[in-house]
Amino acid sequence: MAAILAAALVSACGASSISLLPGEDAQLVTSAPAQAQERATDTAASPPGKAQQPASSRQHTEASREEAQKKAEQFASVADPNSKAYRIGPRDVLEIAVFKVPDLSKTVQVSEAGTLNYPLAGEIVAGNRTAREIEQELTKILGAKYLKNPAVTVFVKEHNSQRVTVEGSVVKPGVIPMAGGLTLLQAIAQAGGLGPHAEKTVIVFRMADGKRVPAKYDVSDIRDGNAEDPQMQSGDVVIVPNSQMREGIDTVVKFLPLASIAPLL
Repeated sequence: MAAILAAALVSACGASSISLLPGEDAQLVTSAPAQAQERATDTAASPPGKAQQPASSRQHTEASREEAQKKAEQFASVADPNSKAYRIGPRDVLEIAVFKVPDLSKTVQVSEAGTLNYPLAGEIVAGNRTAREIEQELTKILGAKYLKNPAVTVFVKEHNSQRVTVEGSVVKPGVIPMAGGLTLLQAIAQAGGLGPHAEKTVIVFRMADGKRVPAKYDVSDIRDGNAEDPQMQSGDVVIVPNSQMREGIDTVVKFLPLASIAPLL
């Protein structure tokens, strides 16, 4: 089992040099060879006896960094239960209210198919939509036939569709629900805590553009207050290595920068 898990970890990392997970305080990461090549190009392009002009390069790097930050924030907001951009999923529970119409104030759960049933509106699609989008649809339906200028509000009461997987050297490995948000230490605690032979450095994998991007965190630093406890996102996979697994994933751990200083958003 350990050998299979270790092989999966190495395969998941592939040739990626990304050191920050999507949703982190993103910084533009440039490999050393690429930086050396850029310096060589700048030197060759500069006339002898004249100072280099790195301003354009700095502007390009800053623009790329800002773009990376925007994309990271967009990715994080879709899975953040506290964000207006949060996308509703199956089993989420919604509170729907219509101002001054108590009979239409309901608590409903999104089905496995991503739909919900609401009085006068029937079955509507809720999956992969924001609360605001559902408000707009219900306002349109109720206003067209039943009410004059209805004021509809939709609140996500339970975020049951959001889940994190914790594997490796924990007491109860498995899938952990993210009701109301979840940090790395909370996910490990809900998995029963670290096993007796668990390593203190854990690896978190997050989906980005169809690939799993890895980062590692020092649990001891987080517990001691020397690093922030990162927020998990739905679909994250937390791997807690032990001494037997260590050999198989040593390459992964060795080449991943410690991400505890730059916590997930």
